[in-house]
Amino acid sequence: MKEFEGRTAIVTGAASGIGLALAERFAQARMNVVLADIEEKALAAAVDDMQGRQHQVTGVVTDTMRKASVENMLEEAIAAYGNVHILCNNAGVAGGIGNARGVWEIPERDWGWVLGVNFSGVLYGIQAVVPHMLGHGEPSHIVNTASLAGLLPGGGPYGVSKHGVLALTEGLYRDLANIGANIGASVLCPGFVRTNIYRAERNRPAELGGAEDADDTQLAMLKGTLEQGKDPAEIAEVVFRSIQEERLYILPHPAWDDFVRARVEHVLARGGPAGIDPAEMARRRRQGEVF
Repeated sequence: MKEFEGRTAIVTGAASGIGLALAERFAQARMNVVLADIEEKALAAAVDDMQGRQHQVTGVVTDTMRKASVENMLEEAIAAYGNVHILCNNAGVAGGIGNARGVWEIPERDWGWVLGVNFSGVLYGIQAVVPHMLGHGEPSHIVNTASLAGLLPGGGPYGVSKHGVLALTEGLYRDLANIGANIGASVLCPGFVRTNIYRAERNRPAELGGAEDADDTQLAMLKGTLEQGKDPAEIAEVVFRSIQEERLYILPHPAWDDFVRARVEHVLARGGPAGIDPAEMARRRRQGEVF
């Protein structure tokens, strides 16, 4: 996709973090932008701020766990701006932080919430928007936010959901190519980014148990780690260039490349999963690498 001005983008999870940075970057390219998020107040504040800077944006409260809500998001976007050309399935949560348990011990409500937002939300976005894009036939692109957790060994709802998003996007890319669609597909696999995902429990639906108590020490450690990560605006710029270049895999943290390579080597060696050496990561951090 090469032309952006006057086109329309939808970004989920757009009230903060990477989603807000993506919305800002598309608006800077003079696109119409639909910001979708479950947090009404934060969404309204983001939309007001961008409209105050004369950007063409609108907000749609969206619960990506609900297919009907995602479908409504598309309808609102079409009503506001016409054809949609970019969809960023970016909304995501990390549940049960600080509650170390075996995968067999994790409650069903945790699996339901994290997989519902991180995986089903992406699937619903694809199911709703791809037929629309195929129908209008104009150059379009879909970006699904996974994580380096989708490329590294790991368990639990978050890692499983991100592996699923990676596989789903690879399938989407292949299927679109097989029919000669004028639609590109990318999967974003960032490392640590300065976002508030460590506070995701605030948005857990009441029917899935409400916010769980987490280890404050673990939360503080995660917060500190994220604060050492990349700025969301830097991630958004990499995504924008990747859409222009029609890249499938978007890996904005090269510092992780050796760890990803080690994972593949362990798979081919048919042994146990590769580990991550915290001491090696700390040493490389001191040398200026950003994870």
